[in-house]
Amino acid sequence: MALQRVLVTGGTGFLGSEIVKALVKAKSYEVTAVDINPPALGTSTFSHVRYVRANVLHLEELVKVFNEAKPTIVVHTVGVYTLGHARYSRKGKDAIFAINIRGTKNAIAAAKECGARGFVYTSSIAVLGDEIDADFANVDETWPTGSATLVYGQSKSIAETSVLSSNASDFLTCSLRPATIFGPRDPACVPILHSCIAKGETPFVIGTGTNLCDFAYVSNVADAHVLAVRNLTTTGTAAGQAIFITNGEPVAFRDFCIAVWKEFGHVPPFQVRIPAGLAWWLAAIAEGVGWVVGKEGSLCRGAVRDATAVRYVSLKKATRILGYVPKVSLPEALKITCEHYKRQVGS
Repeated sequence: MALQRVLVTGGTGFLGSEIVKALVKAKSYEVTAVDINPPALGTSTFSHVRYVRANVLHLEELVKVFNEAKPTIVVHTVGVYTLGHARYSRKGKDAIFAINIRGTKNAIAAAKECGARGFVYTSSIAVLGDEIDADFANVDETWPTGSATLVYGQSKSIAETSVLSSNASDFLTCSLRPATIFGPRDPACVPILHSCIAKGETPFVIGTGTNLCDFAYVSNVADAHVLAVRNLTTTGTAAGQAIFITNGEPVAFRDFCIAVWKEFGHVPPFQVRIPAGLAWWLAAIAEGVGWVVGKEGSLCRGAVRDATAVRYVSLKKATRILGYVPKVSLPEALKITCEHYKRQVGS
């Protein structure tokens, strides 16, 4: 039986490369990985995967590559986001919107042009969670989107709408909404929390420290994408659907931080609780001082809100439609991730 062709945009990135690995492991797919960057581990890792360079902002490039690959299904993972104070700023909006929205529309157009039968989009829990002043406790996919106040969440929400509105009988689309992703080669989550140790920030607890949040291990998210590919080529029950993907283990944000620090042999020597309201005002002052001296500090009002927000969702739809069950538990995932990071930084 001929292998089904799958094309993964962003196929050399943090999540994209893990999806490529999961597709190869499934032994049912011929994979083309499209990216503007070369594979981080070299093409020898998956010598039977075809790697092609193309920019999602250049429609002509995409159409050419897609027509050569002739995929049955396209998995579109390309997206950008900002960290630190920039996450809460409007600066850089045009670049983020260009890649996350126009890039997604280009990928849809190229997929249709080459005759692909389906399209799996990597959206984000941020389509809800980036409504920065709201809490979301065990919400499901019936919760309306479109109220995100941060640029990243806005861009992902608009792009997701484009994907789902493109769903048709001859072009099935679905959108997966992962929670904050972490894992080996993690570019943000664990490195940021690890940096708190050296900066002496670990003793400070903002708010109650009991607000629940969702996280998702990268290989679990990759498995969900493979399940979505399989669904769109068989039953098609995921067509036109947005689906949350998490580790299914909501955890207090403070407890998640402590678990990460523990993997590096660090336990906060004491604890200082700072009420959320007071922390907000301290952050406002810190932002002002940073503006005067021209140096950005760790504390800002957006970060205070993120650290105290409730952000967890239901996995029922993912289980029911995709048969998704996270294979790697949160404690095991943290151990694997932190061990990999130790080797990277030599600590």
